[in-house]
Amino acid sequence: MFYVRRYARLEKETFMSPMPIRNADKLTPANGKPKTASVTVFHVGPHDQDLRVLAEILDRTDWKLCPGTRWSLSATEDVPSATARLQNETVPIVLCESESRAGSWKDVLESVGRFSAPPMLIVASRTADEYLWAEALNLGAYDVLSKPYRPAEVVRVLSMAWLHWMNRRTANVAMAQAS
Repeated sequence: MFYVRRYARLEKETFMSPMPIRNADKLTPANGKPKTASVTVFHVGPHDQDLRVLAEILDRTDWKLCPGTRWSLSATEDVPSATARLQNETVPIVLCESESRAGSWKDVLESVGRFSAPPMLIVASRTADEYLWAEALNLGAYDVLSKPYRPAEVVRVLSMAWLHWMNRRTANVAMAQAS
């Protein structure tokens, strides 16, 4: 029992504390009230208990990407509607169920791979094993999340995916300006 409580405390201290972000002061306008921005996580898969748990994790997290930033969740159940929506929205993170009747995570990965600023794709699975993890990473997914979701792991993986997407986007803009 001591181990469980100690681990939970360490997990909260390690993963739930705010990350320092360079130039965070630029998010506060002259009137002193911070801007509220959101980082969208786009979920592709069934609207079930796992989606409700994910929404609760994102709503309740103490993790702040930077001052004035919060998580938002958008969802669709099938790959064709996901592709249509993602073509019209700039979304940094797509969380896709590995076992879906309306298309696979590979279909989503192929679709978003054609975008000019493709989102980071994370595969979620109850049977997340070494084979799925290796296959997903080798084909270009960002990571694999196992279910049931653990709040600290969800926030850590989503935060790192967002930072990776932001760094890639910043590098692309810098390269375009240098050309």
